[in-house]
Amino acid sequence: MVMHLTLWATHEQQPHALDCQTQFLQRGVETTLQIVDKINPKFLRQHPELALVLDHKGLHLAAAGMQMQPDWIGQLARLKRASHKNELIARACQTEQQPTIIDATAGLGHDGLLLAWLGARVTLIERHPVLFALLQDAHLAASQHAELADTMQRIQLVHGEARDYLTQCQQSGSRVDVVYLDPMFPKGGHKDQKKQALVKKEMQILHQLLPDNGTMDLGEYLLPLAQHIAGRVIVKRPRHAPTLTAAIPQHQWLGDACRFDGYFQSRL
Repeated sequence: MVMHLTLWATHEQQPHALDCQTQFLQRGVETTLQIVDKINPKFLRQHPELALVLDHKGLHLAAAGMQMQPDWIGQLARLKRASHKNELIARACQTEQQPTIIDATAGLGHDGLLLAWLGARVTLIERHPVLFALLQDAHLAASQHAELADTMQRIQLVHGEARDYLTQCQQSGSRVDVVYLDPMFPKGGHKDQKKQALVKKEMQILHQLLPDNGTMDLGEYLLPLAQHIAGRVIVKRPRHAPTLTAAIPQHQWLGDACRFDGYFQSRL
């Protein structure tokens, strides 16, 4: 099924917007390009439908008067505070060992960015063409930033189905140190209060792009595949959510709002 979105762009971004149109079409997204003088909060309120926005700040997804993007450069303050010890995800993924990691459910890429900042080599897999385009734009901008350029060398972006990618790794005998899973919409009847409240604008817009129709959360299918190719599989869950599958994790790292479940395999 072909997706259709309006692509709003300022005049100075028109050449870039035309390139974006071509890339989107190759990935099954049709866009109607609309060139305007200025894109500001008033403009976004006047055009509340889900759309793409391209201006001097890069590529955004917009809806209901709001806009969002991965904004990896905006993560710098958190990155500079991060260490192998004070970040649960870093402890779970053992970043002090500079592991190779597949982030099979990349989303906005913030977790993968943090892992790469701390020394891991990270492959980000994202199947949705719009989210992948946002990740590409964030990666390009960060590559041109002095404090992030080295980190970007440790991040590879892959557009595709994580299930297919992990299956190919298994069939070829490829192995990595860690596979990281963060399913966006928990199943099992659990309702995460923070996500249900939709406090963050990113979640409000993402729920329009990715409706929770029971097809987006494929984490339970990815876990057994991941266990074939990684000695360590780490699954991010809301703190009180059920485990991803009936499999019991060997260890859990507990935070205030979320936890990380660890599944460990002996090396072949």
